Amino acid sequence: MTRKASTSALKENEGISPREMTNVNAISKIRARRKKQKSTQEIVTAILSGNMTALSQAITLVESKNPKHLEQANAIIKQCLPHANQSVRIGITGVPGVGKSTFIEAFGTYLTGIEKKVAVLAVDPSSSITKGSILGDKTRMEDLVKNENAFIRPSPSGTSLGGVARKTRETIILCEAAGFDTIIIETVGVGQSETAVHSMVDFFLLLKLAGAGDELQGIKRGIIEMADMIAINKADGENLKSAKLAKVEFNRALHLYPIKASEWQPKVITCSAIKKEGMEAVYTIISDYLKLTVDNSYFYKKRNEQNKFWLLQTIEDRLKSEFFNRINIKKELEKQLNLVENNETTPFVAAEYLLGIKD
Repeated sequence: MTRKASTSALKENEGISPREMTNVNAISKIRARRKKQKSTQEIVTAILSGNMTALSQAITLVESKNPKHLEQANAIIKQCLPHANQSVRIGITGVPGVGKSTFIEAFGTYLTGIEKKVAVLAVDPSSSITKGSILGDKTRMEDLVKNENAFIRPSPSGTSLGGVARKTRETIILCEAAGFDTIIIETVGVGQSETAVHSMVDFFLLLKLAGAGDELQGIKRGIIEMADMIAINKADGENLKSAKLAKVEFNRALHLYPIKASEWQPKVITCSAIKKEGMEAVYTIISDYLKLTVDNSYFYKKRNEQNKFWLLQTIEDRLKSEFFNRINIKKELEKQLNLVENNETTPFVAAEYLLGIKD
């Protein structure tokens, strides 16, 4: 009896090998991804129609270090610029633990409740030691992140405050073009990020705690001088009494400062973000400030000054980046650092030498 040929499924047929198939699949995926990449005009049109996916794509291009992505990002920003500058930009700072995320969620929810469109951005260069990230804020704002009239974007991680701040500045333009009329910019609350945020907002809000020594520590004179309002958060339960006392103390302190160029006298209030109390009062004070500064033209003067500052800052950042990315500078810099470390030259002589190197 003749046995039939085996028809087992395990039989190996001729054709494309598993490795080749993997390569084919990978190439197909790359090609498909490339096809999905939209043109500059398509992204701009979608942003202007309020498309959040397109807005996120444009911000990702802004944050990219790929030269082609940056070129497209600049083209998108240029087309979005005529549709920007129609929002109120609010900076919020405070020491870690003051409740910034809870406050921003409560305030953002209040604003969307009165038919405002809110974008929340962050200026937070990650630590070069801990590589910390702001991404946790997005999970803490659970309600606001689900709100269709809100957009939350963590800052790109990186050690350069100037680079992060520049990207945030450009992200503001994109968010404004997408129809957001209120931009909230959060700072980590330590270091020089407050100065960076102050240079790109219309109103600067300082969050404080009462009864935690925060009235004296953590508040540098310069930050209080920048503040247009101080909100003492967590003014509830047992903290209520100390919050009211802190409000009196800060009011006294603020009256010792010279009158601001805006002619605005900074206000102090108490609030409880966790109980969503005081949000209307915060909005009222911001509205009063805007009315005053628009009427006396300080609002427009400040924005013009900010634009000049960012022009100079961008030139400075670009020159610095181009200098350190030069191949011959990278080689010589290592040598000069070793010479400085071994006391064979001074930092100033080494700098003069490096700056004198020609391409």
